[in-house]
Amino acid sequence: MQVTRTTVKNILTRASGYLKEVCSHSLQPYRGCTLGNSLCGVGCYVRHNQWVTRGRPWGSFLEVRENAAASYLERYAAERRWARRLRGGLSIFLSSATEPFLPQEKRYGITGEVLRAMLQSPPDELILQTHSHRVGDHLELLHQLAQATSLRVHISIESDRDRLPGLPPPASSVEKRFEAARRLKQGGLFTVVTVSPMLPVREPEVFFQRIADCAQAVVLDHFIGGDGTPDGRRTRATGLPEAMEKVDPECLNLDYRDRMAEVARRYLPGRVGIGASGFAGRYEG
Repeated sequence: MQVTRTTVKNILTRASGYLKEVCSHSLQPYRGCTLGNSLCGVGCYVRHNQWVTRGRPWGSFLEVRENAAASYLERYAAERRWARRLRGGLSIFLSSATEPFLPQEKRYGITGEVLRAMLQSPPDELILQTHSHRVGDHLELLHQLAQATSLRVHISIESDRDRLPGLPPPASSVEKRFEAARRLKQGGLFTVVTVSPMLPVREPEVFFQRIADCAQAVVLDHFIGGDGTPDGRRTRATGLPEAMEKVDPECLNLDYRDRMAEVARRYLPGRVGIGASGFAGRYEG
């Protein structure tokens, strides 16, 4: 793992593509992701982004953006004016191309610095997306943010399985992520479980009941469409679909997502989001 320190001119990236429906801006406290060699990294769409990887294997590098909080404060006023004029408000997705609560966050604290900067200059909306149970370590700070902005905490739990054939385990176990979601919800934070990218679910009824117990809503996102291509070709270029097929061939089709959504609605009526619309906070009955 190569770790370097760097600075960034503007930490706020105006949303385009898939995210344009979700938010006005994305924010990446790091470039690269040290979870890239775990299960969530296998199908991660960012591994195909040459601008990010610059030819480096995904999961082999991390750039620590030391001035992320300062850049946010410097660019806040201008980006908020732009967002309110053209996108209806400053809505930030943190983050779409890296894990905000990496193990290295304990040492460098970049995500924490950015969140504290947001207390000083809050966005209109903050969507905090994570694959890690470590988000639960920031409960007090998130409470403060929830008083300053419209906050949703998204915890990705792709399945009730920790392993798929031939693939590495997740960096954060399913049980740890469920427990983190429970802590956040019990702490009064609006918590959403994102089943993204959806992997084969062993016991759908039990799975969605557990989600209903520890989250206010759920988002279902299949790799078809969800990886930024209409047919899921980015994901099909990885080993993820082959491993999924060995468990349940039907899970490779969008029909599978729709069947899971039917189950989810029994436990979370009116609180089921699909794809980008769900990430944007729009839920179906």
